[in-house]
Amino acid sequence: MFWKMESLFALTLLVLVAEVSFVAADDEAFIGVNIGTDLSDMPHPTQVVALLKAQQIWHVRLYDADRGMLVALANTGIQVMVSVPNDQLLGIGQSNSTAANWVSHNIVAHYPATNITAICVGSEVFTTIPNAAPVLVNAMKYIQSALVASNLDRQIKVSTPLSSSIILDSFPPSQAFFNRSWNPVLIPMLNFLQSTGSHLMLNIYPYYDYMQSNGVIPLDYALMKPLAPTKEAVDANTLVHYSNVFDAMVDAAYFAMNFLNFTNIPVMVTESGWPSKGDTNEPDATLDNANTYNSNLIRHVLNKTGTPNHPGIAVSTYIYELYNEDLKPGPVSEKNWGLFNANGEPIYILHLTGAGLVLANDTTNQTYCTAKEGADPKMLQAALDWACGPGKVNCSAILQGEPCYEPDNVIAHATYAFNSYYSRMGKAPGTCDFNGVAAITTTNPSHGTCLFPGSTGKINGFGNITAPSMNSTSSAPPAQNLYNLGSMSFLLLRVLICSIVFL
Repeated sequence: MFWKMESLFALTLLVLVAEVSFVAADDEAFIGVNIGTDLSDMPHPTQVVALLKAQQIWHVRLYDADRGMLVALANTGIQVMVSVPNDQLLGIGQSNSTAANWVSHNIVAHYPATNITAICVGSEVFTTIPNAAPVLVNAMKYIQSALVASNLDRQIKVSTPLSSSIILDSFPPSQAFFNRSWNPVLIPMLNFLQSTGSHLMLNIYPYYDYMQSNGVIPLDYALMKPLAPTKEAVDANTLVHYSNVFDAMVDAAYFAMNFLNFTNIPVMVTESGWPSKGDTNEPDATLDNANTYNSNLIRHVLNKTGTPNHPGIAVSTYIYELYNEDLKPGPVSEKNWGLFNANGEPIYILHLTGAGLVLANDTTNQTYCTAKEGADPKMLQAALDWACGPGKVNCSAILQGEPCYEPDNVIAHATYAFNSYYSRMGKAPGTCDFNGVAAITTTNPSHGTCLFPGSTGKINGFGNITAPSMNSTSSAPPAQNLYNLGSMSFLLLRVLICSIVFL
C-alpha cells in the first residue's frame, strides 16, 4: 500500500515526525569501518571512496588525517573519524600551538565539506607508546581548545581509543576495573570525556581473548554464535547472562568506569574483527570464522539490543578493517583482517541477508530492483514518493546536482529509489514489486559516478571516476550535505508536493 494521506495537515505532521526521527537517528547504533594503509598496492582515495559508497559504508575511521582521503571524502555524506598518529602525540601534547596548527591544517581546512565527526588522539597509547601517556590528556585538551577556537567543538568530539587489555578482571564484568597504574592518566581523561560529551573509545578483539584463554573461552562464545541458556556465561554478582565476549567486554568497560565514579560516558568500539587467515599456530583464523564473527557482530550492533547490562544503549562499532594489509609486520593473521582485497574484491561474502544495507558485499550473482519499462508514470511517481518517504530510502543522490540526478526522469529516479529500498530490506522476497511497477534484474543499473546500492563500484571501472587534485587547496563547503537535516527536510517537502499531485 503506497503512501496515502487524507489532508495536507497529515502530510505536514509526517514531515515533523520524520525530522524528529532523523535527529534521533544520530544517537542510534551504526557500523563503521577502519581504513588501514599498510598495503603494497594501496588504492587511490577515489577508489576507496567508490568502494565505501558501493557498500553503503557511511562511517569510517582513518589512522591519520591524510589530505588525499579527506578531499576524496568531501561531499559524500560519509562521517569521518580522523586520528592524531602516535608519532605526533608527544609534539602535540607538549605544545598548544602545535595542536592548533594540526587542527587548522587537518580539520578546519576540510570541514564541513568533509563530514569530520571525531578526532582520535593517538591509538592504544597505554599499551603501545606508554612513554607518551603522561601527555595524552594534555594533547586531548589542546586539540579540544583548538576546536573551541574554531567553533567546532560541538560538531567534532575528541577521544582516544584504548586497548581492552587495560581492563583487568574483565569477567565477571561487575568486578572489572582499569589497570590502577594508569589511574593518574585515566581519571583526568575520563573527566575530560565526561565534560565534553565524548565516548570512551575501546578496541575489542574476542579473537585474541579466545586465543589467550587456553581453552577457557569457547570458540562459539567468541564468535557470537547463538548459545543455549545453559551455555551462557553468568555474572554471579548481577545474575546477568552473557552469550558472547563482545558484550561482556563492553559491560566490563562500563563497570570499570563506574568503579572510578564515572557513570554517564557512553562506550564506542573503535576496532573489532576477526582474521581470515593465520599461521599454523593460528588454526581459528579462517575465512569461515571471520565471516561468522563479523556477520554476527554487524547484525548484533544494528539490532540495537545493546548489552545485557545496558539493554537498548547503542554500541556503535568500527570493523577492523576495510582492506587486508599485506605490509603489516608480525604473524600471517596480522595481514588478514580485511573485508576486501586492494582491488575491491571481497575476501568473503558476509552472511547479512535481512540485516539491512550496510556491507552487503556479495559482488557475485548480484540482483537489482529496477523500474519496469512502460510502467504508468503516475504509478512510478507514487512508488518513488513512497520509497523516499515512508520507505525511508535516502534519496539525496537523485536531487539536482547529485551523482544520480541525471537522467532526470521518473524511470531513472524510481529505479534508484526502488533498488535502494530493495537493498535496504536485504533483498527479501516481495521487496521489489511496488504495485507491479518494479522488477528484479541481474544488470547493474549504475552509470558514470552514480553507484547504486549493492553494486561493487567497478561496473564502469575505477578509471572513470574523476579524481580530485591531490594538490588542491582546502575543500569548498558542500552545496548539500547528504546527512544535513535541512536537505532531508527539503527532500521530504518535495515528496509531499509530489504526493499531493499524484494522490
